[in-house]
Amino acid sequence: MTARPSNTLSAAEARRMTLAAQGFSRRRPDAVGARHLHRAMSQLGVLQIDSVNVFARSHYMPMFSRLGSYDPALLDRTFVSRTTHYVEYLAHEATFMPIADWALWDFRMQEWRARAERPGGWSRVHSRTLDWVRDELRARGPLRPADLRDDAPRERGSWWDWDDAKIALEHLWRCGEVAIAGRIGFERRYGLASQIIPSAIRDAAIPRDDAVRELVRRAARSYGVATIADLNDYHRLRDQSAVRAAVADLVDSGELEPVAVRGWERGGRPIAAWRHRDAVLPRRIDRAALLTPFDPVVWFRDRALRVFGFDYRIEIYVPADRRRYGYYSLPMLVGDRVVGRVDLKADRAASTLRVQSAWWEQHAVPQADAGCVADELVRAALWQGLERISVSGWGDAADDVARALPGAEASVERHVHPRE
Repeated sequence: MTARPSNTLSAAEARRMTLAAQGFSRRRPDAVGARHLHRAMSQLGVLQIDSVNVFARSHYMPMFSRLGSYDPALLDRTFVSRTTHYVEYLAHEATFMPIADWALWDFRMQEWRARAERPGGWSRVHSRTLDWVRDELRARGPLRPADLRDDAPRERGSWWDWDDAKIALEHLWRCGEVAIAGRIGFERRYGLASQIIPSAIRDAAIPRDDAVRELVRRAARSYGVATIADLNDYHRLRDQSAVRAAVADLVDSGELEPVAVRGWERGGRPIAAWRHRDAVLPRRIDRAALLTPFDPVVWFRDRALRVFGFDYRIEIYVPADRRRYGYYSLPMLVGDRVVGRVDLKADRAASTLRVQSAWWEQHAVPQADAGCVADELVRAALWQGLERISVSGWGDAADDVARALPGAEASVERHVHPRE
């Protein structure tokens, strides 16, 4: 851990290395198939799930960002509706992850179980609810929460509370007793892990230190170059000492190499960083992309600021009159720079993609970047099956983007946002 960095990267080189590790240096395929989703997932490692659907739910976005337009039903078949290749767990927040990784998270499942089984813990207080839910899943197979609600044992007395049953399903999932057997629409189906996860995967014993080291290794590969804080956040390990120990092991094995990145500083002092041995440094990133707020490129605020100079916070929970950029603004990547953010809404009744606001970042080059942003908005509209694009006047990039849109494949309109 005290080895001197063997080389130095510029900030721009670190950005390009990160984007290459995340799949942005590849050419978009002409037609996206399941193999492209699997390949992208091998670079991402996890795909964060979010319920907000004002434009598109978050787990559909990273594949669009990397691969271009594709049929969302393909992702549904591959990730959402069945568990052949992927399953849900708390591998960052709630995410899709390879089903083969289930045992890697046994340490987190054990920790959750131990907290809940302390005297006065949730498992102790609600043991009858847990037993009833287990019995129902055992007898009936995977169920939606609504399936349990319809047959709730209300005759058993005051112990029954529907909120407790819903919490029981989530609790058993966090503990690893239950797994998600796919979704119907956006509603989860819960089943006993023994009904969903193959026994060879479920029963594999992976010690905590070994699991953390493997997760740190994967995070380093997915980031290309990263700090301890970055590696700790990728899978929300919340244990910097364990991450430091894992990094030391990976340096000793030759998988990680200490590097210095110019401009990565805190309090005027350089921040230690490590490069994965498989990381590549492309000469340029020739790509523009809309990013979800939960894309690994920007999901860790400290890293987004350090790597891209992008200070990012979504404003879903900010009162409307106090929002700076909009309800659910999406970062806009052009080359190796995050040049701005656009707040998008899919107005399906009007078949219109509404650009509710558009903003430049300080390092944007509006004359050069507006066309790239406009092209991505057209691509996004067509991906969502929307015929028109309407741009409000809210934001210092709105007029630039609107001017760049005419002549594109989707017809362009203007609308007034209440904040104008």
